[in-house]
Amino acid sequence: MARMFGTDGVRGVANDKLNCDLAYKLGQAAAVVLTSAVHKAKILIGRDTRISGDMLESALIAGICSAGAEADTLGVIPTSAVAHLTRHYGADAGAVISASHNSFEYNGIKFFNGQGYKLADMIEDEIERLVLSGEAACNLPTGLMVGRKVKLKKAKEEYAEFLCSTGEPLKGLKVVLDCANGASSQIAPEVFRRLGATVYPYYNDPDGTNINDNCGSTHPQQLCMLVSELGADVGLAFDGDADRLIAVDELGRLVDGDRIMAVCALDMMERGALKKNTIVATVMSNLGLELGAKRLGMNLVKTDVGDRYVLEEMLKSGYNFGGEQSGHIIFLDHNTTGDGILTGVQLLSILRRKGKRLSELAKIVDILPQVLVNARVSEEKKHDYQDDPVIMERIQALEKDMDGKGRVLIRTSGTEPLVRVMIEGENRKAIEREAVSIAKLIETRLA
Repeated sequence: MARMFGTDGVRGVANDKLNCDLAYKLGQAAAVVLTSAVHKAKILIGRDTRISGDMLESALIAGICSAGAEADTLGVIPTSAVAHLTRHYGADAGAVISASHNSFEYNGIKFFNGQGYKLADMIEDEIERLVLSGEAACNLPTGLMVGRKVKLKKAKEEYAEFLCSTGEPLKGLKVVLDCANGASSQIAPEVFRRLGATVYPYYNDPDGTNINDNCGSTHPQQLCMLVSELGADVGLAFDGDADRLIAVDELGRLVDGDRIMAVCALDMMERGALKKNTIVATVMSNLGLELGAKRLGMNLVKTDVGDRYVLEEMLKSGYNFGGEQSGHIIFLDHNTTGDGILTGVQLLSILRRKGKRLSELAKIVDILPQVLVNARVSEEKKHDYQDDPVIMERIQALEKDMDGKGRVLIRTSGTEPLVRVMIEGENRKAIEREAVSIAKLIETRLA
C-alpha cells in the first residue's frame, strides 16, 4: 500500500482521493499526535483559493475540534505565513489546505509542528496509522472539553508587517507581480507597495478555479511579456500557495531558483551572513550553480528533491540558506519553510543595495540547458523504472555518450502518477529529443 503522505503532505483530487471523511480523520489524528500532551491545544489553519478549500477546511476543523483542540483559522493565506504565524502565536501546530502549483481540482493537507517545521516522516506515519486504524476516534471528549473554532482577524496584517521588516525600502523600483490567482493575490501587492515599489499586480483575481491557470511560477511566459511591455525593473511570479518564486529580469528573461539562490547567497556571503559559506540545493539544481558557487568561493551541498530534505540538511549541518531550482527558497534566519514573497523582498533589496539590474546580477552563474519531460504512468508502477533493464540501458547509453558534459536524472513525482525525466547538456535541441524519447519509452514500459 502506498504511503498516504507524499513529499508535501496528503494530496489528491478533491472530493475523490482527498474527501471530507479523510480530511476529518486527518484533523482528528493530527490533533491527537501533535498536541497529545497539551490541554486545549491550538492548531492554526490556512488555505489557498481553490473552490474545494471551504469544504476541506470545514471537515478538517471538525476533526480537530472533535479531538478537543482549538482550530484557529487564518483564511486564504500563503503556506509560509502559516509556518511563521504558528511560531508567532505560540500555537501547537499549523495546517495548510493547498495543492501548491497543481491545478484547481487537486488539493492537499499538510502540517507544521509548533516550531513551524514540516513534520518528520515518523510523525506523519503515526498520523496515518491513527487514520487507518480509527484509534483517533476512541475516547473523544464531550461537554466543555470539545474544541472550538476561532477566527484570527489580524493574522494577515501581522504577516505583512513581518515581511516588510526583513527588507529594504524599494522606492523607485517598478515591479510586476504574477500572483497565480492564489494565496498571494492580496498580500503580495500590499507588501511591495508598503516597501515603496510601484506595483503592477496581475492574476490576482481568484475565482476558485483559475489558480495556476496559465499563470504563476510554473507558467511565467505572460509575465516575461508584461515586464518588457511595462518597462518594469523586475517581475515576480508566485505559485498557488506562494511558497515559491520565479523572477523575470528587466529584459523579460526568466531568472529561476538556481540563479536567485546564487544572487542571494553571494550577497549573504559578502555581508558575513551565509553560514559556512554554503548553499543547500537538490539534485535537480543545474550543474552551472555548483560550478558557479565554487568559483565564487561558496560550497554547494545537494539533497534529494523536496524542500523538506533541503531543510533537514540545513538543520542537521548548521546551514541557514538553501532551496530548489523550482523557486522554493529557505532563508532560515527569517522563516522555516520556502517563502515566495520573502524571497522576492530579499531579491529586490539586493537590487536596491547594489544599485544593479537583475540581468547583471544573474550573470554570476552560467546555467547549462536543462529540459524536463513528464512521463505519465500508472501510480502502481511509477517506481518500477529502476528495475526495467530496457529503460536503464537507454539511460546509461545516453550518459556514456554525454561523456561528463551533461547528466540524466530520473525521479518520480511524490504527488502525481508521473516519472520526471530531466536532462542537462550543451545542446538544447539534442537533449530535448532525448528527454522526449526516454519519457515515451517509460510510458510504454510502465503503462
